[in-house]
Amino acid sequence: MPVSGEAAEAAPRDATVLHALDGGVSWITLNRPEAMNAVTWDQRERIIALLTDASADPAVRAVVLTATGRGFCAGADLRGAPAQARERVPGDVSRTIRLGAQRLIAAVLDCEKPVIAAVNGTAAGIGAHLAFACDLVLAADTAKFIEVFVRRGLVPDGGGAYLLPRLVGPQRAKELMFFGDALSAADAERMGLVNRTVPEGELAALAAAWAGRLAAGPTRAVALTKQLVNASLDGDRAAAFAAEAAAQEINMTTRDAAEGVAAFVERRTPEYRGH
Repeated sequence: MPVSGEAAEAAPRDATVLHALDGGVSWITLNRPEAMNAVTWDQRERIIALLTDASADPAVRAVVLTATGRGFCAGADLRGAPAQARERVPGDVSRTIRLGAQRLIAAVLDCEKPVIAAVNGTAAGIGAHLAFACDLVLAADTAKFIEVFVRRGLVPDGGGAYLLPRLVGPQRAKELMFFGDALSAADAERMGLVNRTVPEGELAALAAAWAGRLAAGPTRAVALTKQLVNASLDGDRAAAFAAEAAAQEINMTTRDAAEGVAAFVERRTPEYRGH
């Protein structure tokens, strides 16, 4: 997993979130292994900024979100949040969630580039939701996913009750959220939460291979496809069909679409440039 070298930022603004751009792939790596990568306020803001930058940067054509150490993300670490200046009043909690955990998950869902989660270890609470929000999920065979909220007497936040039913159906989602049991990577793959499970030592290579394929693809077509699939889960057939037709209309104005059609007619491999 690229986290250093010439492609990496010379002086990361936050050493707890490493960033490197390598071959069109933006690698975002949580780097608090001593805390199992429980995400702080500063880390959250950094990830959101990097995902926003990835959307606008034509040099970025895919994103990999991963972590160092034994944990992918053990949830939220609120110790790094700005101090509260007054006693909490009604409305504060919902505002904190809207502006915090939900913004983080939305940044993944709304990123205009495909996002791969390379889950190297435990993903708990918001950490699990961070993985599930990604377009593709790869996991080491040692990874675990835990809907930990019920263990703390809490309602799942960070988009959990939105994401899980869409991925595994309402009954499986309730099972995970009602009991809070740890789910192995293999079981998560069988349930459809994970695309591939591999030995821990093979995770980085597989993530790089998948991200490389995406980075070599028609970036705008992939972005529009992502939008269509995500929106289809919330709308009716008429809206989905209309959105599909509009997306193809937009896509056909891109150079990559013209190249793809020309390559098919000429019986050659297309060379996509991401625009």
